[in-house]
Amino acid sequence: MSQNKAKTDGLGIFGRYLTIWVALCIVVGVAIGQLLPGVPEFLSRFEYAQVSIPIAILIWLMIYPMMLKVDFSSIVRAIKTPKGLTVTCATNWLIKPFSMFFFAWLFLTVIFQRFIPETLAREYLAGAVLLGAAPCTAMVFVWSHLTRGDAGYTLVQVAVNNLILLVAFTPIVMFLLGVSDVFVPYDTLLLSVGLFIVVPLAGGWISRVQIIKRRGLDYFENVFLKKFEGVTTVGLLLTLIVIFSFQGEVILNNPFHIVLIAVPLVIQTFVIFVIAYGWSRAWKLPHNVAAPAAMIGASNFFELAVAVAVSLFGLTSGAALATVVGVLVEVPVMLTLVKIANATRHWFPSPAPSVG
Repeated sequence: MSQNKAKTDGLGIFGRYLTIWVALCIVVGVAIGQLLPGVPEFLSRFEYAQVSIPIAILIWLMIYPMMLKVDFSSIVRAIKTPKGLTVTCATNWLIKPFSMFFFAWLFLTVIFQRFIPETLAREYLAGAVLLGAAPCTAMVFVWSHLTRGDAGYTLVQVAVNNLILLVAFTPIVMFLLGVSDVFVPYDTLLLSVGLFIVVPLAGGWISRVQIIKRRGLDYFENVFLKKFEGVTTVGLLLTLIVIFSFQGEVILNNPFHIVLIAVPLVIQTFVIFVIAYGWSRAWKLPHNVAAPAAMIGASNFFELAVAVAVSLFGLTSGAALATVVGVLVEVPVMLTLVKIANATRHWFPSPAPSVG
């Protein structure tokens, strides 16, 4: 149907080749930092309450188009598939943040202890925690589309996760970062959540309601949303260039750290997918519900993680670098999981009727 198509096609090509673009942005960002040091020095002047204004603007470019796609009225229809939402919510909020902390702690502070200084390892751990506490919002539409998932149900997942994110993200991050002995300016964390979740979510909802009311649903889906195709990706890539212009020295001095950070992130992604996908199979959910349920937990809301990491720890921090490594490794890993899901479609019952 047109609504589902509009929600998936806009990110398809960019999503599939995002890793290539990210790699190019790393090179460009590092080059700017080394060859044009005045650029990051100039940008660093524009900060308020530890929040970079240029980064904040770019983050809004990423998040606002996603929030436009959240139809809160569709939450009511989730009652038709309560088991699928149970798998999604339980995996995302009762398992994922803590398993991410465990794998990141195990590898970054224990197994890789000889390779990473203790202080830097804690910053990397903090970045991993931010990723683990933020389930996917936008890219899950791509993964759902590639696995022929029920896009209407995927929308319900995203809407429910955004609502839970508003109340669960902050206490989970505060708890886990407290455990890891990382000092957290809680006022900055709350400000970040307000700026990068509450405000754009409210803005997206108001825009959606008003535009549909004045111009109709067809205009909103087929005209207005199309104006924002690629905006999220452009915002992300520009953000990465800025971040890596500050991270250049760290990368050049510690390229091996990129690989070390990636190890627990990759393992975490596969583990969460197996848990949610296996649980869905045990409950005999249809594949078009099971696949999105597993994908949304396996992937991360990396835009939010990057934003909060930058706000809390700064552009040059190990935490910010860890969240960006999450962006780098996510796409190829998720495409592998898409192939696994498609190859195991026969494990599941016939698809249930769409809730969209």
